[in-house]
Amino acid sequence: MSHELLVECAHLSCAYDQNLAISNVNFEIRHGDFVGVVGPSGSGKTTLLRAILGTIKPVNGHVTKKPGLRMSYVPQVESVDWNFPVTVLEVMVMTRSRTRLSPRIRPEERTEAETVLERLGLGGLGDRHIRELSGGQQQRVFIARALFHRPELLVLDEPTSGVDVRTRHEVLHLLADLHEGGVSIVLTTHDLNGLAAHLPRLVCMNKRIVADGAPLDVLTPAVLEETHGAPMEVLLHGGVAVVLDTASDEAVRRFGGAT
Repeated sequence: MSHELLVECAHLSCAYDQNLAISNVNFEIRHGDFVGVVGPSGSGKTTLLRAILGTIKPVNGHVTKKPGLRMSYVPQVESVDWNFPVTVLEVMVMTRSRTRLSPRIRPEERTEAETVLERLGLGGLGDRHIRELSGGQQQRVFIARALFHRPELLVLDEPTSGVDVRTRHEVLHLLADLHEGGVSIVLTTHDLNGLAAHLPRLVCMNKRIVADGAPLDVLTPAVLEETHGAPMEVLLHGGVAVVLDTASDEAVRRFGGAT
């Protein structure tokens, strides 16, 4: 597999109203990468994605991308207006051309879109209104929309936020399949045990990069405390790191094991 450089962030700093969101970040994505960015709320994870996508300008440093790099973005499910009156196919096609005034679907687009939907286990749902879908189906629709653009790099912001355990596993397996199929992936996540621990590469950040490497190298008590500002314990279970929030565990003990 080629390891061609797709994105390089060099000494990258970004700010909102002169308040630094990320500072002096050095980060790269190569072809074949499957990387998760983890950190607490306000740590700059989404800002890093925005800088990679080009929707925010750095105040220092730069982002360099492979010429002609095709990227697709999957937003957080919570940010989507699920009552907007569109079907699954319309959601996919309306972003293909920014000059299009209506989501009229051409026959060749319908065929291509239905192929992508079938690949993601959504076959036969193209004419269904998006509000009629389950949470897992809704998340898959937006991944399908991203794949409809044939990306080299898939960028996802908290793809398992607000979904149940079953959907989380479905999304993880789907992303693993897409990666095996040649799509490079970068995502943000709060889900240390359900998602992050199973990725090939993790980046811990809190406005800067704290650690970057394999989960077993990155998910350590020292790195997690520096990232989250609170002590955490790490156990190994079946070769996978399991993160324990010691503060939460202490609270449970104090209140007699109440949940």
